[in-house]
Amino acid sequence: MGTPAASVYDFEARTIGGQPVSLAEHRGKVLLVVNTASACGFTPQFGALETLWQTYRDKGLVVVGFPSNQFGQQDPGSNEEIASFCSANYGVSFPMMAKVDVKGDDAHPLFRWLTGEAPGLLGTKFIKWNFTKFLVGRDGQVIKRYAPIDKPEQIAADIEAALAR
Repeated sequence: MGTPAASVYDFEARTIGGQPVSLAEHRGKVLLVVNTASACGFTPQFGALETLWQTYRDKGLVVVGFPSNQFGQQDPGSNEEIASFCSANYGVSFPMMAKVDVKGDDAHPLFRWLTGEAPGLLGTKFIKWNFTKFLVGRDGQVIKRYAPIDKPEQIAADIEAALAR
């Protein structure tokens, strides 16, 4: 079993185009990690996430989307279909990763770590639905977890505070 992860920078993922990427590439930035879906009631949050990315990226924010099909089968498409949908419908230009599991035995290690660092309501260590968000500070540590109903624009003040640190 390896050494336990010390920060978000200890993880790797694949871009939606299939290329391996280390989250260490974002060292020193504030990350907003979101599990996404293309056919969910919260899908319009893509637009607000893109606005956050456009507003704060030059100050050090990186929004990172991870599609998942684990909740109501609301992201059944291929990575290519998801990328096309996000771009065409919401102008998404922030980094999107390849589709992953975010809960259960096959959950991506990043999401196992995130949910352990920032448990949900009543201490639950799993993700309950699409568009759960994790704000990660410049030091690679989780600052806060947000529920799907928390709109991206509502967390702008927390992002600004994280960027100011």
